[in-house]
Amino acid sequence: MIVYELACAHLHRFEGWFASAEDYERQRRSAMIRCPMCDDAAIERRPSANIQVGHAPAPAPAATPTPSTEPAETVAVSGEAELLKHLRKMVRSAADVGAAFPDEARKIHYEEVPKRAIRGQATSEEAEALREEGIDFLSLPAFLTRDLQ
Repeated sequence: MIVYELACAHLHRFEGWFASAEDYERQRRSAMIRCPMCDDAAIERRPSANIQVGHAPAPAPAATPTPSTEPAETVAVSGEAELLKHLRKMVRSAADVGAAFPDEARKIHYEEVPKRAIRGQATSEEAEALREEGIDFLSLPAFLTRDLQ
């Protein structure tokens, strides 16, 4: 699995996960990669300083609005298949709040409800508004969510 830092023509930055460099190129050429903020298909790779050696901590749960003050769970995985299985398990374990994602993310961020992992949908305008409010979340690649629809 390869993780690339990507940006659209509007300079929105996001992360993309690909099976290989060839897979990234194929998806980019066929406009399958789109900006999660503005839906632009003019995507380019950007330099990344994210270097990991050995076993890295598992990524944050799907669409978690605010980072927890508790230590992150560390998961040792032995291969790409095991990593993918673990990531899908994490996504499935997040509460699916559907189109209410922006509202639920705000409630969690402003501590109106207890912190929990959530996932759902947001329009590009809703996503931008959340970012402007300082609410952290991430857009998940389709291969992690396609069997959840």
